[in-house]
Parts: sequence; structure tokens; C-alpha cells
Amino acid sequence: NVAGNRVTLHALMGPGTDPHLYVLSEGDLVRLEQADVIFFNGLHLEAKLADILANLGREGRRSVAVTRDMPESALIDTAGLQGGHDPHVWFDLELWSQAVATITAELAAADPAGADEYEANSEDYLRGLAELGRWAGSQLEKVPPDRRILVTAHDAFGYFGRAWGFQVYGLQGISTASEAGAGDVQRLANFLTEEKIPAIFIETSVPDQTMRAVLEAARAQGHQVQIGGELFSDALGPRDSDAGTFEGMYRANVAAIAGALGQ
Repeated sequence: NVAGNRVTLHALMGPGTDPHLYVLSEGDLVRLEQADVIFFNGLHLEAKLADILANLGREGRRSVAVTRDMPESALIDTAGLQGGHDPHVWFDLELWSQAVATITAELAAADPAGADEYEANSEDYLRGLAELGRWAGSQLEKVPPDRRILVTAHDAFGYFGRAWGFQVYGLQGISTASEAGAGDVQRLANFLTEEKIPAIFIETSVPDQTMRAVLEAARAQGHQVQIGGELFSDALGPRDSDAGTFEGMYRANVAAIAGALGQ
């Protein structure tokens, strides 16, 4: 959206790919070595690429963490997690606007002749994000305060919860590299039953077996919880789908959450 037609873009991770577990292929390494600019999250989202990205940066390549200019005070602390902060910043649209500014500045530095075009594209995109935020707020107003509890496969929605006033619970931790055991499943099922939570959500990039085990454990206690929908957490949808863009992904998530938890 910012680069427009001046840049040939290669996304290493396709739809449905879990970035926490992604392992670089030989072909992807060649693409990185040939790139003029490399953008990555910077908060240990791409955990298995950390050393490679650091080495490319030391070799003088323009390797840019899109979270670089975000104030640390705005990041969610994750004590004990490598990286120190929750990397899922895109669910806070104000923070994501800061990432857009960083991307714009780096593209202009790499291609000064295109600076005006990048800036104009950035302004258009930021206006779109502002409109997306207004729409999301209008939809999520349908969820009453006592139902604003979002239960998902892993703890990817902390920024979403903070932005929109939801309590967020993930069966797995911030990274899908952590695994949930039987005790975790039972504790979450107990919580659903005690709080009378009507719906839980699976994720497109995370296997759904453990969340379905939570559902069955809650039902065994007499609580009829439902699968509220499938959320896009760490990856977009297929390119030809409505969720194949950032805005489409965000709208799909908001619609699913408002539909399942709203009155």
C-alpha cells in the first residue's frame, strides 16, 4: 500500500503460515540476500529468523524492524518471554500507524526519488486505517461489557483487547511454540463455565484440536459454549479472499467477535 508500483514485494510467509514456527528455506534466504530493504516485526515474532536478520543487518543491508519507533511504554510487557514484549502490535491500529510511518521513512531513504509517492500513499493508507478504526468501534459497541471476554487459541489478541476493552485469554502463550497440556485445557474449561462465556475462537494459523478439547471439557460440566468463529491472528487469509489484506483481516475478526459475543 505504501510502496505502490515502485517496489517489487516478496512476502516470505504466505497465508496461514505461523511466523512463530517458520523456518527459512534456501530460496527465501536468497531473496533476503538480494533484497534492497527487509522489513520484519522486531519483537521476536519471527523467532527462528532472529540470527539471520541480525547478521544481514551487520552486513550493511537495510534490515528494518517495523516496531523500531514504537515507544516502549506502548508495548505490552511479557515477562520471561524472549524479546520482552508482545509482538502482535498490528491489532492496535494506532500502533500499526506508527509502523506505517517507519516503513514510509525507510522506503524514502532507500529510494529518495520516490519519497513523495511513498508519503502520499502513506497518507491515503493512514486515512483508511482511521476509517477502519471507526467502523470497528461501531461494531464492537454491540458487545456488552459483561461479555467482553475473548478466549482464543494463543495469546495473540492482547493489543486488540487493550484497544477495544476486552479481557483476553489464550490457551497457549504469546508464542505458539509453547504447548498447552491437559491441565491448561481443564483450567480454561473451568473458567468458561464459571464465567458463563458463550463462545471461544479458533485461529487460522493454529491447529484447533486443543481448543475443541476445551469446548468438550466445558460441555462436560454442563456449559454449552460454542466456537464463535475462526480468527486471523498471525497470518492473513488467502490472497483472493476478503481477509487477504490487512483491512479485510481486521474486518473479518471484528465481525466474528461482534457476531458471537454481541447481543
